[in-house]
Amino acid sequence: MKRLIAGAAVLVAAGLGTARWAASRGRRPAVAKDPLESSRWLGITINRSPDEVAPGGHLPDPLARADAEVRMNRAPGDRGTEIYARPREHRAGIGGLLARPRGDDARTAVRTALRETKCLLETGDVLRSDEEIGTTRPTVTGRVLDMALGRAAEGGRL
Repeated sequence: MKRLIAGAAVLVAAGLGTARWAASRGRRPAVAKDPLESSRWLGITINRSPDEVAPGGHLPDPLARADAEVRMNRAPGDRGTEIYARPREHRAGIGGLLARPRGDDARTAVRTALRETKCLLETGDVLRSDEEIGTTRPTVTGRVLDMALGRAAEGGRL
């Protein structure tokens, strides 16, 4: 019985700590010292000049469709163009924490748009993995793998 009570107390303390951490992530300073760090910009480097990336000031189609603020800079050493983007809306607290597992996180859409832009400008096409043919029985580990592959385009490295 003592172990049960001790385990419950540990779970409650962990839950309170997680809630407190999530609530503290919602607090952002009104004025950012470094706009690329504290405002959570997502960035990629494309091996093309700024004139090739945005001819006539028009953004590539994936970024034009995304609801995001976009900034472009020359990459250091004339090594292409850096593109930074961030969603126009930002959810803080528990709502923002739960948005990604539900699939409605605004940052996910921006990450996908940046990845598609890089693919489109460097290869000429947006690369996608092949559809899988269901030739085996579904297993527990297979379902986990399918879920991970389905979400692979949302996260990871840009």
